[in-house]
Amino acid sequence: MLSKKSKYAINALVYLARRAKEGAEKVQIAEISEEQNIPKKFLEAILLDLKNAGILGSKMGRGGGYYFRRLPREVNLAEIHRLFDGAIGLLSCVTYQYYEKCEECIDEESCGIREAILEVRNSTVEILKRNTIEEILNREDILKRSRK
Repeated sequence: MLSKKSKYAINALVYLARRAKEGAEKVQIAEISEEQNIPKKFLEAILLDLKNAGILGSKMGRGGGYYFRRLPREVNLAEIHRLFDGAIGLLSCVTYQYYEKCEECIDEESCGIREAILEVRNSTVEILKRNTIEEILNREDILKRSRK
């Protein structure tokens, strides 16, 4: 399950992508907070993490705000999940960046449990990587048009 922090990060990124598509160069925290119903203090910490990860940039002062440093099509859900929630795998022995050997495992190479969970992890990562911020924005547009 995604943490609230990850969900808020995705919501904020999709909102920033939408505003950039509309021509906004920078968007202030207060606007994102209000429009996405995200507590401002919590959002500040999230946006700082995204800035430190090189996804967003910011400018202080008049006319300032947050903006994408990378293209929305280059930012995927796997990256956001790992940034805020850590490992994607259900077991530490199948994770990519957070690998740890299972304490009870006798032979990792022939562990059927590990193999099954690795298949789940690989499929999950593939889907998360395929879904970029731009893809989510496009999906929203399609869904809105289909409701009309």
